[in-house]
Amino acid sequence: MSQSPSHAVILVRAEWDDDAKVCVASSTDIGGLATEAATLEELRDKVLTMVGELAELNGLSADLPEIPVHILAAETAFAGAN
Repeated sequence: MSQSPSHAVILVRAEWDDDAKVCVASSTDIGGLATEAATLEELRDKVLTMVGELAELNGLSADLPEIPVHILAAETAFAGAN
């Protein structure tokens, strides 16, 4: 029996792990999504691949031919005083 995703968009949170020097992604919207990469661009590619694979493994079905994924990332930067 297939399930429908609980959200129209899969929300993925991406955070920088300063100790490991990698971007880490996780989501509560799709079971099993946890990955890391050296850059946000690499993380994006991994996340999109994983969402497709996990949707199939979790028996999720959607009315859309594609699953929209929103990757929420934040960066803290510091500007020096001149």
